[in-house]
Amino acid sequence: MYLGVRPWGVVKLSRKRVGFGEDLLKLLKRFSLRELQVATDKFSSRLIIGRGGFGKVCKGRLADGTLVAIKRLKDERTQGGELQFQTEVKMISLAVHRNLLRLRGFCMTPTERLLVYPYMANGSVASCLRERPDTQEPLDWPIRKRIALGCARGLACLHEHCDPKIIHRDVKASNILLDEEFEAVVGDFGLAKLMDYKDTHVTTAVRGTIGHIAPEYLSTGKASPKTDVFGYGVMLLELITGQRAFDLARLANADDVMLLDWVKGLLREKKLDTLVDADLNGSYINDEVEQMMQVALLCAQGTPSERPKMSEVVRMLEGDGLAERWDEWQKEGMFTQQFRPNYWIIADSTDNLCPDELSGPR
Repeated sequence: MYLGVRPWGVVKLSRKRVGFGEDLLKLLKRFSLRELQVATDKFSSRLIIGRGGFGKVCKGRLADGTLVAIKRLKDERTQGGELQFQTEVKMISLAVHRNLLRLRGFCMTPTERLLVYPYMANGSVASCLRERPDTQEPLDWPIRKRIALGCARGLACLHEHCDPKIIHRDVKASNILLDEEFEAVVGDFGLAKLMDYKDTHVTTAVRGTIGHIAPEYLSTGKASPKTDVFGYGVMLLELITGQRAFDLARLANADDVMLLDWVKGLLREKKLDTLVDADLNGSYINDEVEQMMQVALLCAQGTPSERPKMSEVVRMLEGDGLAERWDEWQKEGMFTQQFRPNYWIIADSTDNLCPDELSGPR
């Protein structure tokens, strides 16, 4: 299905190799607040390139000319705030892979918490799909295939090669960044949590984005790697369709507001051409679109145990085992089962927030 893309190496940092404490912080550059103020013209509003529940992201230029993205977190002068920040910095440092956003450094003062990342020249998958200027070419089908595979490899690293393992918890198109070569880089570990060796699930307050949240996570507050697999499946649908995962505008055509439900409905009516992003102008291979759609639906199943691992997703995208798994799924009648979670009934802290606000730290 996919052109050969060489696998990128993984550097595995564990507690055995790197002390899970101050030693890990020493591997990163600790910037002074003055350095980052100069780099961003005192965090000028004209340099803001993103914002969310965590605070803002500014584009900056370091003294050596390097472009960076600086995440300036909201005021965290609360009990335990400094320790929480250090824990997040250490956690991010655990994940080193070509398809994961690498932390360059950080800054911590009594009043500021800042994270410094490489600047991603081509923004996010979401911005390229839905917010690109007229002068920018749309993502072509080969690039979308590479994005799907690169993102899968990055998540597989988080789940299976980091020690301790990491759950992202907010996999979506706006959190998949694109470097100058349009290589996918999984970003934003603001919601990520470390997985304890003894636990298969981590119970937390539900944080995420409507349309991407796995049903079991929404109803129980328990996240697992399969939570990320669900979000990844929805992200694949975004890549194929160019649509938002949750869009009230679809109601105007009596369509489902949830992208997953909208896609399933059109597939039952055998309207594949209607699903594919019009920006592709027909320049895609039907079989490849169908295969990516199959992977997406396998990932977005309602039952966590039925979803593949991300390492299995990588193999399926590379052409290994998809046909067998899809045939098995169809024989079990899984596609005919209608799953429609009610995002408006389940009571949680996100009840009165719009989808963007639900994303929390991004």
